[in-house]
Amino acid sequence: MAAKTRIHLHQNDLPASLKWGGAVAIDTEAMGLNNHRDRLCLVQLSSGNGEAHLVQIAPGKVNAPNLKKLLTDSKVEKLFHFGRFDIAILQHNLGIHIKNVYCTKIASRLCRTFTDKHNLATLCRELLSVELNKQQQSSDWGQTKLTKEQMTYAADDVLYLHRLREKLDVMLEREGRTKLARACFDFLPVRAQLDTEGWPEIDIFAH
Repeated sequence: MAAKTRIHLHQNDLPASLKWGGAVAIDTEAMGLNNHRDRLCLVQLSSGNGEAHLVQIAPGKVNAPNLKKLLTDSKVEKLFHFGRFDIAILQHNLGIHIKNVYCTKIASRLCRTFTDKHNLATLCRELLSVELNKQQQSSDWGQTKLTKEQMTYAADDVLYLHRLREKLDVMLEREGRTKLARACFDFLPVRAQLDTEGWPEIDIFAH
Protein backbone atom coordinates (compact mmCIF):
# COMPACT_ATOMS: atom_id res chain seq x y z
CA MET A 1 0.00 0.00 0.00
CA ALA A 2 1.30 3.45 -0.84
CA ALA A 3 2.94 5.46 1.96
CA LYS A 4 0.48 8.34 1.48
CA THR A 5 -2.45 6.15 2.50
CA ARG A 6 -4.12 7.24 5.72
CA ILE A 7 -6.19 4.84 7.81
CA HIS A 8 -8.74 6.21 10.27
CA LEU A 9 -10.26 3.89 12.90
CA HIS A 10 -13.69 4.74 14.31
CA GLN A 11 -15.77 3.00 16.96
CA ASN A 12 -19.33 1.86 16.15
CA ASP A 13 -20.16 4.59 13.61
CA LEU A 14 -18.75 7.09 11.12
CA PRO A 15 -18.23 10.74 12.06
CA ALA A 16 -21.10 12.83 10.72
CA SER A 17 -18.71 15.35 9.16
CA LEU A 18 -17.24 13.03 6.51
CA LYS A 19 -17.94 13.74 2.83
CA TRP A 20 -17.99 10.89 0.31
CA GLY A 21 -18.71 12.43 -3.07
CA GLY A 22 -20.64 10.45 -5.66
CA ALA A 23 -19.25 6.99 -4.88
CA VAL A 24 -17.93 5.18 -1.81
CA ALA A 25 -16.07 1.85 -1.73
CA ILE A 26 -17.27 -0.50 1.00
CA ASP A 27 -16.17 -3.84 2.42
CA THR A 28 -16.86 -5.77 5.62
CA GLU A 29 -15.16 -8.21 7.97
CA ALA A 30 -17.08 -10.63 10.16
CA MET A 31 -16.48 -13.58 12.47
CA GLY A 32 -17.39 -15.92 9.64
CA LEU A 33 -19.45 -16.28 6.47
CA ASN A 34 -22.84 -17.06 8.04
CA ASN A 35 -24.59 -13.74 8.59
CA HIS A 36 -27.11 -15.25 11.01
CA ARG A 37 -24.44 -16.87 13.20
CA ASP A 38 -21.39 -14.64 12.70
CA ARG A 39 -21.43 -11.04 13.83
CA LEU A 40 -20.34 -8.03 11.81
CA CYS A 41 -17.00 -6.78 13.16
CA LEU A 42 -15.69 -4.12 10.78
CA VAL A 43 -16.91 -1.91 7.94
CA GLN A 44 -14.28 -0.34 5.67
CA LEU A 45 -14.96 2.66 3.46
CA SER A 46 -13.05 4.90 1.05
CA SER A 47 -14.04 7.79 -1.19
CA GLY A 48 -11.19 6.92 -3.56
CA ASN A 49 -8.87 9.63 -2.26
CA GLY A 50 -6.22 7.32 -0.79
CA GLU A 51 -7.79 7.33 2.67
CA ALA A 52 -9.65 4.49 4.37
CA HIS A 53 -12.11 4.75 7.23
CA LEU A 54 -12.57 1.62 9.34
CA VAL A 55 -15.63 1.34 11.58
CA GLN A 56 -15.09 -1.25 14.30
CA ILE A 57 -18.42 -2.67 15.52
CA ALA A 58 -18.52 -3.84 19.13
CA PRO A 59 -20.72 -6.84 20.03
CA GLY A 60 -24.33 -5.68 20.10
CA LYS A 61 -23.46 -2.17 18.86
CA VAL A 62 -25.05 -1.98 15.43
CA ASN A 63 -27.06 1.25 15.56
CA ALA A 64 -24.57 3.38 13.56
CA PRO A 65 -26.96 6.12 12.31
CA ASN A 66 -24.35 7.90 10.16
CA LEU A 67 -23.31 4.65 8.47
CA LYS A 68 -26.96 3.76 7.87
CA LYS A 69 -27.62 7.17 6.35
CA LEU A 70 -24.75 6.75 3.91
CA LEU A 71 -25.69 3.20 2.91
CA THR A 72 -29.31 4.15 2.20
CA ASP A 73 -28.49 7.35 0.30
CA SER A 74 -29.58 6.60 -3.28
CA LYS A 75 -27.47 9.49 -4.61
CA VAL A 76 -24.20 7.85 -3.51
CA GLU A 77 -23.03 4.78 -5.44
CA LYS A 78 -21.69 1.99 -3.22
CA LEU A 79 -18.78 0.04 -4.72
CA PHE A 80 -18.26 -3.53 -3.54
CA HIS A 81 -16.21 -6.55 -4.53
CA PHE A 82 -18.46 -9.60 -4.13
CA GLY A 83 -21.21 -7.28 -2.95
CA ARG A 84 -23.61 -10.16 -2.41
CA PHE A 85 -21.97 -11.04 0.93
CA ASP A 86 -21.29 -7.51 2.15
CA ILE A 87 -24.75 -6.24 1.27
CA ALA A 88 -26.38 -9.24 2.97
CA ILE A 89 -24.50 -8.85 6.25
CA LEU A 90 -24.98 -5.07 6.31
CA GLN A 91 -28.69 -5.28 5.56
CA HIS A 92 -29.15 -8.06 8.11
CA ASN A 93 -27.20 -6.37 10.91
CA LEU A 94 -28.30 -2.77 10.32
CA GLY A 95 -31.90 -3.43 9.31
CA ILE A 96 -31.64 -1.40 6.11
CA HIS A 97 -32.04 -1.77 2.34
CA ILE A 98 -28.96 -0.62 0.43
CA LYS A 99 -29.53 1.26 -2.83
CA ASN A 100 -27.36 2.18 -5.84
CA VAL A 101 -24.65 -0.49 -5.81
CA TYR A 102 -21.82 -1.64 -8.08
CA CYS A 103 -19.91 -4.91 -7.80
CA THR A 104 -16.45 -5.22 -9.37
CA LYS A 105 -16.65 -9.01 -9.23
CA ILE A 106 -19.87 -9.13 -11.25
CA ALA A 107 -18.46 -6.56 -13.67
CA SER A 108 -15.35 -8.69 -14.12
CA ARG A 109 -17.38 -11.86 -14.71
CA LEU A 110 -19.39 -10.10 -17.41
CA CYS A 111 -16.52 -8.53 -19.35
CA ARG A 112 -13.46 -10.69 -18.56
CA THR A 113 -14.89 -13.96 -19.86
CA PHE A 114 -11.43 -15.08 -20.98
CA THR A 115 -10.59 -16.05 -17.37
CA ASP A 116 -12.18 -17.67 -14.33
CA LYS A 117 -10.13 -15.56 -11.89
CA HIS A 118 -12.16 -12.65 -10.60
CA ASN A 119 -10.91 -12.21 -7.02
CA LEU A 120 -9.82 -8.78 -5.85
CA ALA A 121 -6.11 -9.59 -5.71
CA THR A 122 -6.14 -10.78 -9.32
CA LEU A 123 -8.06 -7.74 -10.56
CA CYS A 124 -5.69 -5.36 -8.78
CA ARG A 125 -2.67 -7.18 -10.18
CA GLU A 126 -3.90 -7.46 -13.77
CA LEU A 127 -5.73 -4.15 -14.16
CA LEU A 128 -3.82 -1.84 -11.81
CA SER A 129 -0.40 -3.53 -11.38
CA VAL A 130 -0.99 -3.51 -7.60
CA GLU A 131 -0.08 -6.47 -5.40
CA LEU A 132 -2.34 -7.06 -2.39
CA ASN A 133 -1.25 -8.95 0.71
CA LYS A 134 -4.11 -11.28 1.69
CA GLN A 135 -2.47 -12.96 4.70
CA GLN A 136 -4.94 -11.46 7.19
CA GLN A 137 -8.01 -12.76 5.35
CA SER A 138 -8.76 -15.43 7.96
CA SER A 139 -7.64 -13.56 11.08
CA ASP A 140 -9.75 -12.88 14.19
CA TRP A 141 -11.72 -9.74 13.39
CA GLY A 142 -13.60 -9.87 16.68
CA GLN A 143 -10.67 -8.96 18.88
CA THR A 144 -10.89 -5.64 20.72
CA LYS A 145 -7.66 -4.18 19.33
CA LEU A 146 -6.91 -4.71 15.64
CA THR A 147 -3.31 -5.20 14.57
CA LYS A 148 -1.57 -2.87 12.14
CA GLU A 149 -1.53 -5.74 9.62
CA GLN A 150 -5.28 -6.24 9.94
CA MET A 151 -5.99 -2.55 9.42
CA THR A 152 -3.73 -2.44 6.35
CA TYR A 153 -5.44 -5.51 4.90
CA ALA A 154 -8.90 -4.05 5.58
CA ALA A 155 -7.97 -0.73 3.97
CA ASP A 156 -6.58 -2.43 0.87
CA ASP A 157 -9.99 -4.00 0.23
CA VAL A 158 -11.53 -0.57 -0.47
CA LEU A 159 -8.68 1.66 -1.64
CA TYR A 160 -8.63 0.40 -5.24
CA LEU A 161 -12.31 -0.16 -6.06
CA HIS A 162 -12.82 3.25 -7.69
CA ARG A 163 -9.92 2.66 -10.07
CA LEU A 164 -11.10 -0.88 -10.81
CA ARG A 165 -14.58 0.38 -11.64
CA GLU A 166 -13.10 2.81 -14.18
CA LYS A 167 -11.18 0.01 -15.90
CA LEU A 168 -14.09 -2.41 -15.84
CA ASP A 169 -16.57 0.18 -17.12
CA VAL A 170 -14.44 0.63 -20.23
CA MET A 171 -14.43 -3.13 -20.82
CA LEU A 172 -18.17 -3.46 -20.19
CA GLU A 173 -18.87 -0.71 -22.72
CA ARG A 174 -16.50 -2.29 -25.24
CA GLU A 175 -18.29 -5.65 -24.94
CA GLY A 176 -21.77 -4.10 -25.03
CA ARG A 177 -22.68 -5.30 -21.52
CA THR A 178 -23.09 -2.06 -19.58
CA LYS A 179 -26.89 -2.29 -19.35
CA LEU A 180 -26.73 -5.96 -18.40
CA ALA A 181 -24.23 -5.16 -15.65
CA ARG A 182 -26.42 -2.39 -14.28
CA ALA A 183 -29.42 -4.73 -14.16
CA CYS A 184 -27.33 -7.25 -12.20
CA PHE A 185 -26.15 -4.56 -9.79
CA ASP A 186 -29.71 -3.37 -9.21
CA PHE A 187 -30.75 -6.94 -8.34
CA LEU A 188 -27.91 -7.47 -5.84
CA PRO A 189 -29.70 -6.15 -2.73
CA VAL A 190 -32.62 -8.47 -3.51
CA ARG A 191 -30.24 -11.43 -4.03
CA ALA A 192 -28.68 -10.58 -0.67
CA GLN A 193 -32.12 -10.52 0.95
CA LEU A 194 -32.86 -13.96 -0.50
CA ASP A 195 -29.62 -15.19 1.11
CA THR A 196 -30.62 -13.99 4.56
CA GLU A 197 -34.21 -15.21 4.27
CA GLY A 198 -33.42 -18.82 3.42
CA TRP A 199 -32.47 -19.16 -0.25
CA PRO A 200 -28.65 -18.86 -0.18
CA GLU A 201 -27.83 -21.77 -2.49
CA ILE A 202 -31.09 -22.07 -4.42
CA ASP A 203 -31.64 -20.65 -7.90
CA ILE A 204 -35.27 -19.60 -7.75
CA PHE A 205 -35.24 -19.13 -11.54
CA ALA A 206 -34.33 -22.78 -12.15
CA HIS A 207 -36.88 -25.25 -13.59
